[in-house]
Amino acid sequence: MKKILAFIFIIVVVCVSIAAYLVFGAATSFDEKTKSFVVEEGKTDKASVLKALDDNHIIYSTMAFGVLADQLNVWQRLKPGKFKLRNNDNLLTLARMLRNNRQAEVKLVINKLRTNEDFAKLIAKNFAVDSTSAMNFFSNADSLQPYGLNEKTLFTVILPNTYSFYYYTPLSKILGKIKNTSDDFWEERDRKIKATALALSQAEVYTLASIVEEETNRDADKGNIASVYLNRYNKGMALGADPTVRFAMKDFTIKRVYEKYLQIESPYNTYRNKGLPPGPICTPSASTIDAVLNAPKTDYLFFVADADLKGGSHFSSNYAEHLQYAKAYQQALTIYLEKKQAQADE
Repeated sequence: MKKILAFIFIIVVVCVSIAAYLVFGAATSFDEKTKSFVVEEGKTDKASVLKALDDNHIIYSTMAFGVLADQLNVWQRLKPGKFKLRNNDNLLTLARMLRNNRQAEVKLVINKLRTNEDFAKLIAKNFAVDSTSAMNFFSNADSLQPYGLNEKTLFTVILPNTYSFYYYTPLSKILGKIKNTSDDFWEERDRKIKATALALSQAEVYTLASIVEEETNRDADKGNIASVYLNRYNKGMALGADPTVRFAMKDFTIKRVYEKYLQIESPYNTYRNKGLPPGPICTPSASTIDAVLNAPKTDYLFFVADADLKGGSHFSSNYAEHLQYAKAYQQALTIYLEKKQAQADE
C-alpha cells in the first residue's frame, strides 16, 4: 500500500512539475525580441485564437494554453486587437495579457506623404482597415466635415510625427487625434498670430510650406524660398512653383520641368493659376512651417538651384540676374544628367 501511495505521489509531483513548467516556463521562442499576433474581430473564440497562435508559431503548446485560458476565463473577456509577446514569455503572461486586454500600441510614423493614396496605404499597413476603405473615408465629404476638412485640405492637419494607437482604432479616431496634435501645434510659439500677420490662414501657411518642403532639403534656404513665394503672392504674381507641376502630373521623378509641362490643366499648376493651390502637395515638417511663419523680409522674387548642384539656391530680385544663374544651373544639370545616363548605358 505504501508503495502504491508513493507511486501516486511521484506521479502527482511529476504532473504538477510538468504543469508548472508549461505554465511558468518559457513558452515562446523566435528570432526577434518580440512577436505580434492579431486576434481578429469575430474570431475571439477559443478555436480561432488557438489556430492563430499555432499558425504564427507564437507558442510551443496551444493545448496547454487552451487549458490554462479556460481556467482564467480568457475567452469570456477577450477582445480583438494586436498583442505582442517577448521572447521567452510564459503561458501565464500570455493568458493575462489576453484576459486583461493589454494590447500592443501601434506606432504610426508619418514622414513625408504626397498624396491621399500614400496616406491610405500607410494606414492599411498599420491598422485593420484596408487602403480602399481608407481612401473612401478620405474622399468622403461627410467623413471629413466634422474636422473642417475636405479631400484636398486633408493634409493640412497632418504633421510628420509618431502617433500611438491600437490596431482596431477606427479611422475617425485616428484622424481626430492627428488633428488634435495639429491644433496643439498651432497654439504654440505664436504660430496663429504669425499666420494672421502674413494674412494667411493656417491651411494656407501649411500649403505654402508644402511647396517649400518640396523645393529644398536645406534648412538654411527655406526662409528665403518662403519669402520669394510670399512676395509673389502678395504682388498677385503666379507662384510658378515647379513642385506643383510635378504634383499635378503625379510624377515625382521629374528632374527638369520643361515648358510643355507648364501647360498641364490642373488647379495645382501654379504657372497657369495665380494664388495657392487648393491644398498641400506634401506633408511639410514643423521646421518648414516655421520657416514660412518666420520668413525674412526680402525683395526676392526669383530663385534657382546653384550650379554646383550641392543643394543650395541663388536668390534674385530682378529677372535678368535670375536668368543668368538659371542658365548656369541648366547647363550644369544637363552635364550631370548626360553623365548619369552614360554610366547607366555602360
